[in-house]
Amino acid sequence: MKAVAYSVKTFEKEFLAKANQKKHDITLISNDLSLETAVYAEGKDAVIVLNENVNAPLIERLADLGVKYIATRSVGIGQIDAEAAAARHIKIAAPPYYAPQPIAELAVGLALALSRNITKAHEKGVRFDFSNEDLVGFNLYGKTVGIIGLGKIGQAVAKIFTGMGCNVIAFDPLPPATENITQVDIDTLLSSSDIISLHLSLTPDTYHFIDRKAFDQMKQNVMLINTSGGDLINTEDALTALESGKLGYLGIDVYEYEKEPAFEDHENQREKDLLFARLMDHPNVLVTAHQAYLTK
Repeated sequence: MKAVAYSVKTFEKEFLAKANQKKHDITLISNDLSLETAVYAEGKDAVIVLNENVNAPLIERLADLGVKYIATRSVGIGQIDAEAAAARHIKIAAPPYYAPQPIAELAVGLALALSRNITKAHEKGVRFDFSNEDLVGFNLYGKTVGIIGLGKIGQAVAKIFTGMGCNVIAFDPLPPATENITQVDIDTLLSSSDIISLHLSLTPDTYHFIDRKAFDQMKQNVMLINTSGGDLINTEDALTALESGKLGYLGIDVYEYEKEPAFEDHENQREKDLLFARLMDHPNVLVTAHQAYLTK
């Protein structure tokens, strides 16, 4: 099969080649898929995308070029117009899920970094300031951790926090059968947890799952971790909660409006997203670059 992979990052090339095992003829390009770059798909059976918006006009263009398959390297196909693809007899494929351990480990890593002021300590150390002022943290041991979403990733997170001596409770809209995880209703989780970690799939029902109403139910100075989907949190409401002290700590690997900044260097474009800039200015916010999946 002949295919073209769009939005390929330098670090992906080795792994894509290894996975292909010389079975398919795959062209790797760094450009995003768009109406302008669709020409690279001419003569190809398949296109491989990352998080591009593959809308109806783009699908029409690909179909006219002879494309029969669209594969995405992201979990979920919400960014692909499945109805338009079906109308042009284009099949869609996506990974069923990411490996749970890397994402679970980053979620716990964010919690550890925030609870022990690791980023702040590093910034002081770079200046050769090794005073302990402003570095008082808190133990994770004994804290109540609420896991929202008990898929493979949520269960992996629960296992790590349990091993650290935390009291783990969980909520899932479709509660799975699990062992050694106490499942509670969402109101109990929000009001009881010292740390809340999000591991829900993004659907119309989970959009802005964490909003002002949810923050109002939480403990004062609660920690919120999100390595799942940026749209699960209403960012404006999160900022309000941060500024009032209701939300004491926020660790995110995903961001509500990240489609443009995701996976790219936007160092000189800070003024384009003032909401995100306000988040980054808060001392108890830790943001990583949508890298939870990114291990060898």
